[in-house]
Amino acid sequence: MRALKRFFGRARGEEGITGLETAIILIAFVVVATVFAFVVLTTGVFSSERGKETVYAGLSKARGTMEVRGGIVATSTAGTVDSISFAVATAAGGDPIPLDPVATNNRTVIAYRDNAVVDNDVTYTVTPISGDADTLLENGELSVITIVPATGITPAPALVANIRFTLEVQTPVGAVLDITRQLPVALDPVMQLH
Repeated sequence: MRALKRFFGRARGEEGITGLETAIILIAFVVVATVFAFVVLTTGVFSSERGKETVYAGLSKARGTMEVRGGIVATSTAGTVDSISFAVATAAGGDPIPLDPVATNNRTVIAYRDNAVVDNDVTYTVTPISGDADTLLENGELSVITIVPATGITPAPALVANIRFTLEVQTPVGAVLDITRQLPVALDPVMQLH
C-alpha cells in the first residue's frame, strides 16, 4: 500500500500536457498543413494556366497555316524561267489568311533564296480558284500564287537549268511554308517541279 501511495503521491506533483496545450499544437499542425496545401494548389493552378496558354498558342499557330495544294508549276522561254505558280489553301479547320500582295501590314510575305540571290519581299499576284474573290484565304478556298522572277524578285535571279531555289511563304500568324525545288537539267515550256 505504501508503494501505491508513493506512486500516486509523485504523480500529483508532476505537471503534464493539458487538453488546451494539445489543442494548440493540433491547430498549429492544421495551419501549417493548410498553408502547404495552398502553396501546392496555387503552384498547380499556375502551371496548368501556363500549359493552357502554350496549347492555345500552338493551336493559333497551326490554325493560321497554309499548305500547298498540287504541284509547283514553272513556265519558261528561251532557257530561263518566266513564272512560278502554286496553289494554296488553309490547313484543315484553319483560320483565314490575308493574301493581299499590296497591303502594308498584316500580310503574307514571300521570300526568295538561291545560291546568288536573296529577296525577303517578293512581288506576287493571287488568283482565286474557288471561293469568294476577296483577298482573304478562308477555309475551303483555293488560290494560286504567281511569281514573275524577272519583275518580282530583286535582283532578278538567273533561273536557268539545274538551279535550286527556295520560296518561303510567311503568314502573319501561322508557320512558315517552305518550298524548295530544283529546276531540271533541261527546261520545258511548262514544268511541274518536284
